[in-house]
Amino acid sequence: MSPSAYPSGAVNGSSPRPLARGIYVPTVVFFDPSTDQLDTKTVSKHAVRLAKAGVAGLAVQGSNGESVHLTHEERSTVTKTTRDALDTAGFTSMPLIVGCGAQSVVEAVSLCEQAAAAGGDYALILPPSYYCGLFTPSTIIDFFTGIADASPIPIIIYNYPGATPGVDINSDILITLSQHANIIGCKFTCGNTGKLGRVASAVRKSGAEFLCFAGSTDFTLPSQAAGGAGVIGGMANLAPRASVKLFAMGEDKALFHSEEATTLQEVVGRGDWAMIKTGVVGVKAALGSYFGYGGFARRPMPRPDEKETARLAAELKELMDLEATLSDKQ
Repeated sequence: MSPSAYPSGAVNGSSPRPLARGIYVPTVVFFDPSTDQLDTKTVSKHAVRLAKAGVAGLAVQGSNGESVHLTHEERSTVTKTTRDALDTAGFTSMPLIVGCGAQSVVEAVSLCEQAAAAGGDYALILPPSYYCGLFTPSTIIDFFTGIADASPIPIIIYNYPGATPGVDINSDILITLSQHANIIGCKFTCGNTGKLGRVASAVRKSGAEFLCFAGSTDFTLPSQAAGGAGVIGGMANLAPRASVKLFAMGEDKALFHSEEATTLQEVVGRGDWAMIKTGVVGVKAALGSYFGYGGFARRPMPRPDEKETARLAAELKELMDLEATLSDKQ
């Protein structure tokens, strides 16, 4: 079993808040529905609601955070707003992960520097993909190594083939990258539990401080069985309490194989599938249905009508009814 918390592993003098085992939420970002401008008040409100539910940390500027729709200045604003909201609410030790993906090493390093200046602790970085037809086997290794060498904060690899067509980082490359002192983990949004297990086993044997995170809550228990350290999952925007409870049951040897844990994983998995099918559009619509805030993704993203929103809310009812019975874990 991996340790409960991890030091930064940073090589550039930074001292980020340590990452504990648990649930990390890639938060959605909010906009005024009329002007498409940032709604920082709701960004703050949402961050605090999630923190009170007992999650281990937050991530901004991920896929749910619409990083591709934000300017560099807006990215820094969201990071700073989230950090300030957490600190003001008393969650000063909660780590903040910041999406810093870009197509070049130069821009990614610049985003890492901006993230650090705005209060981010770790950088979550997608592999490049635009010119993937020209890549050699060493391209991905060189890309992440170049960023890690220069970044003021540790980086987490974001393996998400759906967002990087043609790029799905294999376990051999991830194991190689795990040896870099400033590369401290990977988010497996590929959903490949076998790959996660191979990497987790290799780093356990090597002693590298490298964390393997499931990329969605629908395979929380399988990822823990394979050696995962946590989940960075968008569904926790809606049901953080259920996500936290499920992970806690997976950490308890007496409960891991229990009928209660299996049933909870099934409920969470069905709810997560509704979110996976609709993405950030569905997450925001569901937030509006169940919590009275959410709004729309930034244009040109589609805006669901009342019928579509009602259908999604009905599909999530089983999970959200369960969420309502659970208490915050501050």
